[in-house]
Amino acid sequence: MDRKGLSFSLFLIFLGVLILVMCAPPGPSADDIAERARQDSLRNVRCPRLMSSAAEYYHARDWNATVRVYSEVVELGCDEWDPTYAPPEEIYQYYAIAYEQLGKFDSSEYVLLLGVDEIPNNLDLRERLAYAYERQGKTEQEIVEYERILDELDPNNIRVMEKLAKLYRKDRRYEEEVRILQKLIAVDPKNEGAIADLATALEKTGKDPLEVYQNKFDNNPTGTNAIQLADAYLDNDRVDEAIDVLKSVYRKEPDNKLIFNKLGTAYILNDDFKNASWAYEQVFAIDPRDNEAAIKVADANAEIGEFGKAITWSDKAIRGTKSSAEAVAAKGNVYYSAFHTCRTPDISSDDRVIARLAYKYFTQAKSKGNRDVVGSMNWLKDNEVLFNKSDWFMLDASQKATGYVTVKSACYNWVTEKLYKDSSW
Repeated sequence: MDRKGLSFSLFLIFLGVLILVMCAPPGPSADDIAERARQDSLRNVRCPRLMSSAAEYYHARDWNATVRVYSEVVELGCDEWDPTYAPPEEIYQYYAIAYEQLGKFDSSEYVLLLGVDEIPNNLDLRERLAYAYERQGKTEQEIVEYERILDELDPNNIRVMEKLAKLYRKDRRYEEEVRILQKLIAVDPKNEGAIADLATALEKTGKDPLEVYQNKFDNNPTGTNAIQLADAYLDNDRVDEAIDVLKSVYRKEPDNKLIFNKLGTAYILNDDFKNASWAYEQVFAIDPRDNEAAIKVADANAEIGEFGKAITWSDKAIRGTKSSAEAVAAKGNVYYSAFHTCRTPDISSDDRVIARLAYKYFTQAKSKGNRDVVGSMNWLKDNEVLFNKSDWFMLDASQKATGYVTVKSACYNWVTEKLYKDSSW
């Protein structure tokens, strides 16, 4: 290489070095180094004292003093001094709690945002920040914070998912509530509260919760879960499946009257009145004060023509309720059903007696406030099938002498009640 080429190469090297020197960041100045040393020396002396004072004030519940000292701690940079003697997660948490105790949740939020910026992966600070949002009514920020916890820190945090689902439910954001609850149940499949909430949320979105109740029952086949599943089946007109579910658990919980009540309802929907009667009899056996069950037994037996049994159960209901309107109406309905089952084409005297007995109990029920019997009363009266004065007049003298009339035809052989002469006859 000639002299000119060598000189040019040396020039390029010199130029490159110069550029590198000019572009390199300047090192700390002597003043910066001195200031840093001064700050470190100050922290070494002040931070331990401040942390000790903060702890004392905190435990003494002197919240104003706690806030004042922690503000000095942060201003001095003790959170960056020594993580052993001045843990930053502890500083920001207790600093925020002090503001909470003073009711200054906006200041607590400010402190926690500083802490989250310093240590973004600290779950306690993030949850406390969400709490600060809650106390200020900042629902959207609270939701975002809980979502961040699940996305960035702890995707299987059941507590956070439950809080988030509650917020979505409160805000009527049911689709999002469903999403969170499904995620929660995937983590905790036996969480019955979440399962029940999911079913409700699905209903709010117009979806069928049957699958939810089925999974809940499969995981825990209790009577309560069976009733929920049976209700879901009944809502879908799947009566036989509802019955199968209830039958699968009643032997395990023979004293659970709710199971038998629901089973009776399902049998009625299936027009299986014999089994409905059996189910309601179990309810009454478990709880002899459940007179509604006795009425249902009477109604079921009246439907299948077991009038003697129906009368017996209506009388039980009357005794148990001290002649409530519903119980008295049930007895009237037994006689009314028997009249329509047994009546002859020409309406016999016995038919008229039974019609009059039905009318008697309907009248009592109406006087006690039951309006459901009015239609049947009107039918009996309008169709002129009631035993009346002219029918009494046609009786022989010996029968009149007794003051009452009874029935004798085979279809009414279960009737023991007497129809006494009306004062107007």
